[in-house]
Amino acid sequence: MCPQWSANGPSKLGRVAEYRIDDLARAAGTSVRNVRVYQDRELLPPPARRGRTAFYGDAHLSRLRLILNMLDRGYAFAQIKEMLDAWQAGHSLADVLGLEAAAGAAWSHEQPAVIPMGELVRMFGTQLTPANLRKAVQLGVLERRGAQFVAPSPKLLEAGYELVRLDVPLAEALTLAAELQTETDRITGLLIGLVRQYVLDPKGADWLPSGEELPHYADVISRLHPLVMSALSAAVDRSARRVIPEIMGDRLIALAERARRAVD
Repeated sequence: MCPQWSANGPSKLGRVAEYRIDDLARAAGTSVRNVRVYQDRELLPPPARRGRTAFYGDAHLSRLRLILNMLDRGYAFAQIKEMLDAWQAGHSLADVLGLEAAAGAAWSHEQPAVIPMGELVRMFGTQLTPANLRKAVQLGVLERRGAQFVAPSPKLLEAGYELVRLDVPLAEALTLAAELQTETDRITGLLIGLVRQYVLDPKGADWLPSGEELPHYADVISRLHPLVMSALSAAVDRSARRVIPEIMGDRLIALAERARRAVD
């Protein structure tokens, strides 16, 4: 599932359409052991199999996240199964899986990349201290996999590399990564909250879509990720055009003045 990293960055990226069990667990923020427990208790639909390998899809990811959410809210396994069975009984399996697939879809064009330890040393040199490596793992910038590491977002790792090349300390770049994630989560929550407020909540707290309505709401959910990406990308672009000159302008003016004096 993870392309190898090269000196020029990760290989050609494409959308992840299916998951092995360890990929599924990592994407949902749980363990492989837990995934197997949920399968044994019939909370997760069985995976597709090719030979001896099991493959999971976006519907499995969405169902797994729903299970984890319900467990966090204090529901027992039996209660979760009862509710899931009741939900599925009132709709066709195709409709249910379609809605769940839309909610769990991996819209990113990034694939995780395997990063050998030697490559990390080449990129970050002496700044790749045990403390910085632990911090990168804690933040999810890197994940351990045996003797190697995986970058869930190679673009984020590349951004850190470029900052270090500009002489920004790696520890500061990692602190920035944590702040960016917090702020991005907050803004994404605002955008999705608006959709929920005006599309779902007016129908009432107990409302659930009927079988005929499910395709429409699957479409609504499938449009959320591209909406967030488009809005954030446009906002960041506008911000960069404005903020870079504001912060760097005094230095640029000073350089221009020095050049003018040298000519005079």
